[in-house]
Amino acid sequence: MELYPCTKSRFIMSSHSVIPSSLLFSAGLLGNLIALFILWQHKLHGKNKKTSVFYILVTGLTITNLMGKCLVSPMVLAAYSKNQTLVEMAHNQNLCHFFGFLMTFFGLAPMLILLAMALDCWLALEYPFFYSSYITKRVGLSIPLIVNMFSTAFCCMPFLGFGQYEQYCPGSWCFIQMTSEESNTSAFAFSMLYGTVTGLLVVAIVTCNVAIMKHLYRMYQSQNRRCSVSCKNKQDETKQAGMEEMDHLILLAVMSVLFAICSLPLTVRVYIGAFTDEKNEYADLIVLRFLSMNSIVDPWIFIICRTSKFHTHIHRLCNRIHFKRSGHLPLSQHIAQDSTERGV
Repeated sequence: MELYPCTKSRFIMSSHSVIPSSLLFSAGLLGNLIALFILWQHKLHGKNKKTSVFYILVTGLTITNLMGKCLVSPMVLAAYSKNQTLVEMAHNQNLCHFFGFLMTFFGLAPMLILLAMALDCWLALEYPFFYSSYITKRVGLSIPLIVNMFSTAFCCMPFLGFGQYEQYCPGSWCFIQMTSEESNTSAFAFSMLYGTVTGLLVVAIVTCNVAIMKHLYRMYQSQNRRCSVSCKNKQDETKQAGMEEMDHLILLAVMSVLFAICSLPLTVRVYIGAFTDEKNEYADLIVLRFLSMNSIVDPWIFIICRTSKFHTHIHRLCNRIHFKRSGHLPLSQHIAQDSTERGV
């Protein structure tokens, strides 16, 4: 008896449609291409010619997500078009194992880059001297490389006997074995390890961003107090300090919340499968689609957060919050206009 109903099935289940996969692929491809174009335009026309580490990491995240869509989705669409499962198309398990590797890799690598983005902002705020001395462009360029090397080594463990990739219903995708099996303790251990790592990454990213928010809020209050006393009738550069970091924070915070929503179901599903005998192929498919949503929502959130209207509304909201809490005059609206010109 097979552990999963679709482990060796030859045909795609007739109750499933290609439309959801097609829509996810189209949205992810379009969003990441637009995000890359915006990043390229910023680099080409930006007033600040020095490339920041944050810019490098955002670009690395976008390229990683785009590669994931371009490598994974075509195999799913081909399976539906031929009405053949991944196992049947290759006449063996090789294509399924490769697909499972890609799924785990592109689930893990973007998480690590997003954590690096959060740490970049945190170090820049908490330890500015250390950041300016040691966090250089070379370090930024090396981070995606290190992330890819680590993710590749981690996700190759099933090929070395630690863990196992299985074909899931409807037969168009493969992933790590998430259901416990007494005869295969290595598969159980790897699924627990992968689920635990992804869960810890979510916690680390959220914790880091909460620390950044606290620091920025204190800095924002301090600058507004200074401006309310000495800068009422003139433009002051100190009012602009921290606004670029605030833009970065907004982008990171929104990405992190959506990232947690999309990623935590995998951890929950892994633990359910590890400690129970439940086999719910529909829930497994939903978890997979939630995980794949990371590479779709990230670029669209980046695109929305880069618009001038979004920046204007956010900065007006910050001004109103400050006005209500302190009773000081709100910051002049030119801050929002100036901040939209600076880029990432």
